Amino acid sequence: MKLERSELKDLMKNKFVKAGLKEDHADMMAEVLTWSDERGIHSHGAVRVEYYSERISKGGITIEPDIKFTKTGPCSAMLDADNGCGYVGATVGMEKAIEMAKENGIAVVGIRNISHSGSIGYYVEMAAKQDLVALTLCQSDPMAIPFGGAEPFYGTNPIAFGAPSADERRVIFDMATTVQAWGKVLYARSRKAEIPDTWAVDEDGKPTTDSMKVNALVPIAGAKGYGLMMMVDILSGIMTGVPFGQHVSSMYDDLTKGRELGQLHIVIDPSRFIPLEEFKKNMSACLDELAQAKPGEGYDKVYYPGERGLLRKANYEKNGGIEIVDDIYNYLISDDIHFDRYDHKNRFAE
Repeated sequence: MKLERSELKDLMKNKFVKAGLKEDHADMMAEVLTWSDERGIHSHGAVRVEYYSERISKGGITIEPDIKFTKTGPCSAMLDADNGCGYVGATVGMEKAIEMAKENGIAVVGIRNISHSGSIGYYVEMAAKQDLVALTLCQSDPMAIPFGGAEPFYGTNPIAFGAPSADERRVIFDMATTVQAWGKVLYARSRKAEIPDTWAVDEDGKPTTDSMKVNALVPIAGAKGYGLMMMVDILSGIMTGVPFGQHVSSMYDDLTKGRELGQLHIVIDPSRFIPLEEFKKNMSACLDELAQAKPGEGYDKVYYPGERGLLRKANYEKNGGIEIVDDIYNYLISDDIHFDRYDHKNRFAE
């Protein structure tokens, strides 16, 4: 099923409003989900709507959050999101970080008591659009084995980076510290598809291609990915004062309770180090040179981070809309808010 951007966003927004979310919060949430789907990041798009709707309707997302922003220094601050919509907390936190970075050159904003905030590349793009460079890091629930371990300890703990150039191109890099995000496994399950044997392991700790038999994800590059996911947990969890490591709340354990997750935004004004126009000119030159680099076997060119997502977006716009799985579309147009499928389940919603 193909949908125009506005139709897909409205369907998701309406579902969240019916579940009980405030209209402006539902709009912000649907915008980020649509941003993901139109870039082909379907693991963080409409496939998530039913889960969110169930959590909202059961009270696990605060409908009227008391969001508190406290500056702790000229370049640092904490935002308590009161377990409201994670997309709202992450967006407000980035807006504050952008303001501080423009004023003081750099900003580090920690966010505590946030719920799941989706594709974190969206938030660094906010900064890049303002001619700033940004990093964001956030926790997720334990579902990845540490290097040398046999059971889950850390989450996929993603990292995103964004930077502007002298034209409309922006480097937007968003990665899980596991070989793949759990959402990619979830999307494979929705299509009853197999996964590469490098993504995950089964209950015996053996690589599996069966998306239904996944017991844990594996870190990227072994010990290196393990170190990165630990770093993310320290910066966005321990340093923001929320549960960390194995104590991070499960996405599906109890949908009546807040997630109490942590996230960290770091925003830098490059003009404090080099003239802005020179920085942007060199960024564009870098991207041009990458495009001219000799591609490896099986590749048509070298793409900069975020470029393929924009190509997918353009393709959807040209060919009739954003591709959505039929089962998800049927749910979105239905009167049902949720089917009580996610509450009190294990880390893989089973």
